[in-house]
Formats: sequence, C-alpha cells, structure tokens
Amino acid sequence: MWLPPLLWGLSWFRSPPRLAPECSVTRNLGGFARRFQWNRSSGDTGIYSQSGHVRVTAYKPKAKLRADNRDIPVRGSVRLTCSVDGSADWKYDWFRQTSESSGAQLIRNVNPKRVISVYQGGIYYCRGGRGDSVFYTEDSNKVTIQETVPNKAVVTQQPNWPEIYRGETVTIRCEIQGGGDTKWTYQWRPDNLNTSPTLSEHKISRATVAHSGGYSCRGLKDLYSFTEWSNVFRLTVSYPPAAVLTVSPLWLSPGDSVTLSCEVEHPSAGWRFYWYKTVPKLSDNSYIYELLPGSIKGTEQDSYIIHGPTHTAGHMCRAGRGDPVYYIQDSKPGFVWSGDVHSAVTLKVSPDRVQHFISDSVSLSCEGNFTKCRVRRFPEDYSDCYDWRSMTGSTCNIYSYQQSDAVYWCESGSGEFSNAVNITIQNIILVSPVHPVTEGQSVTLGCKLRTGELLSNVFFYQNDKLIQSDTRRELKISAVSKSDEGFYKCKYSGEESAQIWMSVQDDPKVMFVSMNQSEALKTLKTRQFTAL
Repeated sequence: MWLPPLLWGLSWFRSPPRLAPECSVTRNLGGFARRFQWNRSSGDTGIYSQSGHVRVTAYKPKAKLRADNRDIPVRGSVRLTCSVDGSADWKYDWFRQTSESSGAQLIRNVNPKRVISVYQGGIYYCRGGRGDSVFYTEDSNKVTIQETVPNKAVVTQQPNWPEIYRGETVTIRCEIQGGGDTKWTYQWRPDNLNTSPTLSEHKISRATVAHSGGYSCRGLKDLYSFTEWSNVFRLTVSYPPAAVLTVSPLWLSPGDSVTLSCEVEHPSAGWRFYWYKTVPKLSDNSYIYELLPGSIKGTEQDSYIIHGPTHTAGHMCRAGRGDPVYYIQDSKPGFVWSGDVHSAVTLKVSPDRVQHFISDSVSLSCEGNFTKCRVRRFPEDYSDCYDWRSMTGSTCNIYSYQQSDAVYWCESGSGEFSNAVNITIQNIILVSPVHPVTEGQSVTLGCKLRTGELLSNVFFYQNDKLIQSDTRRELKISAVSKSDEGFYKCKYSGEESAQIWMSVQDDPKVMFVSMNQSEALKTLKTRQFTAL
C-alpha cells in the first residue's frame, strides 16, 4: 500500500498503547518494524515504532584512569589512559593537582583521545562527558605521578678531610647542581639521620664509629618532582691515631740545632702542630708538658727547630684541627741525648764503660744537688730504677741478662736531665770510657771477652776500615784530633763488638756513644730518631 507523504508528529510513550484489533499493518522501514494503526472510532491515524528497552541507572558511571608508569624519567613522559565501561562517544577532561589539598587544574577538556602523555609530576584524574548538554561521569580514581628532574644531587663533606676521627664535628651537605633559585627540600638516606626535610645539611657534633657508612640525598622541587638519588658518599669515622715525633739528631754535639718533626696521617688535612718539652712528674713515673716558645696557637709547619741545646732533653708533639680544636693523641716523648757531664745532674756507670757482657751487673747512680732523682732508659722498659729515689744512696743495679741495648740517663725532681749513656750488652766488648775526654788527650781502646783479659791479635776498625791488625792488645791514640772522629769497633775470632761513635769537637770535647752496628750506620746516615 502506498502511503502519501504526511507531516508527521511524534509522541513518546513509556509503553505503546493498546492497538485496535480491527485492522493493523506491519511494514519494514529501514530494518525497523513500524506499526500503523487506524482507529475507526475517531479517524486518528498513528504509526508506532517497535518497542525498545532503555536502561536507566540510579548512579553516574565512573571513569577509570590507568598509567603505564608512575615515574617520569629525566626529560621523559608517562602515558595516561581514561576509559568509561559499557558505552561510547565519550570525550575526556583531564585534571592535575600539585598536592592533595590544592585545587585541581584543568589541563585538557573535551578531548576525544582517551590517552595523553604527561611530563610533570602531580596527582592526575579524568572524567568523561558526552551530549550537547554535556553529561559527565564521576571523576576517575587519582593517580600519583612522580617526575625526575635533570638537576644532579651531590653529597659533600665539610671539612673535606679524607678521614674523620671519633669526637670530631663534621657536616654532610646535599648540593643541587644547577638548582638556581629553586626552593629545594631534601630527602636523605639513611632515614635515621633525623634531619629536617627543609635542611640541605646534616651536622654530626661528636662523630662516632657508628656514623661511618654511606650517605645519599635527593632534592625535591615539590611533592612530586625531585632529582635522582645522589651517588653514595662514604663517611669513615676512625679511632684517632697518635702523633709520631721524630728527633734529629739523636746525640748532641756543641753548636747543633735540633729539629722536631711531627707526623700524622693525611698531613695536608688542616692540621696545626703544638710543641712541648717534657718535665719529670714527681707524683708518678710520667711527665708533664710545657709549650715551647711560639707554639701557643700551633704551627702550620710540621717541624720545629731548637737552636743550640746542650743537655739531654725530652719533647712531645700533638696535632689539632677544626674550630673548636680537636686534638689527636699526643706523641710519645722523644729525646735528644748529650754526653755532657757538666749538667746539674750526672749519671755514673760502674763498671766505667758503655759496653757490658751478658750476665754483668751494672750499677747506675745519679749525682747532683737534688733531693729526688730517677733513672730512665730508651727503649722504655720498667724496672725499680725508674722509680723516684732519694739522691742519698740512690745507686741501683741493672742486670744485663734482663736487659737489651738501651740509652740511660738521670732525671731530677726539679726537671733536670743528666748526660746520657748508651749501654750495649755483648759477648765481646770494645773497652772505652763512658765520659768525654778533651781534644788532645790520649784515648785507649781495647777488646775483651767474658774472661776479662784484653785480647791480642785483634782487628780494630774506624768507619769499617781496618786501622790496626797486629799483636798489640790496645788501640792507642796519643792525642785525639778531628781526623779521629768516627765509628770504632773490634773483631776477634769472627766475633765483632758493637760500634762506638767518637765525636771530636773544637769545643774541644770527645763524646763516646755505643750502639749496635745497624743502629750506628743508620745514625751515621740520618741521625734521626723516632719515638716509639
């Protein structure tokens, strides 16, 4: 049946009206069933569509947001995807917050693309909308994106010393390279530093070994934008070492200057050096220390020169750095020795020689106008002789089988040092006087074994050069001169005595010092002493 064109009006029904049963025609129009109805009673004509179903829910749909990564790499981006389940034709609005409490910033709206790339850290969410009078979904879940900025964090240490000692103050700093005027906050590892996040440094007032370890930091521009973690900076806190004092020369000759050198680990690490002389302490066997002139504020140089000393003396050094000054352990005392018997206190040795046999008993006594004195030795080794004694009857005995080669001297209760004597313990000895002789005097040297007889057929040496090898029992120098200065020793049947150093001075004095060969050669070359 052909139907003429009509001007149709449309009416909507939640469900179609009941049709008149008399006549109905069904026609397929464009794939949809349309129903025509004539109502005989009124003459009205209507066309009704096939009934359809519309689902109406009580709630809006909610958009879903997904990120392919939560961290934006340096100069990179992260892709975000927004979707609405079960429907189509949506366009999307995108939002960003700089903190949980800040307002949202609309960064893109009515965007037909459900995927975008973002380049900044922050809190992101989205929503969908469609229709002319836009219908919006509920906001999506929020996704936190963190951004790594290109600035580089570096941990530094102040003071920049290679090693920090227990008790020192040290500051660990986080520096942001190329940070400009950005107001950075900071994050530290390890987390137990208890440092405020706004601070770029961590101060350790009294470092302990427990502070040793790795430290790293990063800078935060905001809650979601930060640098990469710095490389690990390793802090080493060690127990403080002792300074080591070197004295040169060991044995004084008239007119000598004495150089004190103070050695510390990492000598360029801001140290200042303090120099002292030793003063015997009557209350015990130790010393008290008095600053040498010019040493109150310390010296930058690690050496100190004493001009024209004439007597045995002891010295000590210490090193300090920082403000307030932190001191490492003091050095052990070091000594410069003199054979000068004109000191206010004198050491007497019996038998009157510097070399003694194994199992000999040697008597040491201090003489002078003092009430108290004590005998000391280097290397240090405690015996009853080292206790304070009355000057009257102050002789004490040492037994060579209990001793090794050593330098002995006396100290008075008022701080004076005596001449020093280097006593060696040997199977064969070079007989020589303990105390100095003056230039021009005669000197006689002999060679003895334990039996006590002077030996014949002995070889005598000066500076390792053979100077006498005949049947004479003694080496006699009728008038000592400058050319006689040097090291002397004797040799018999393959056994060799320790060397004796004879120094001839214009003063004029001759000083004898006995030492084993290796020590003698070392002294001849370097004339240095390291306090142990």
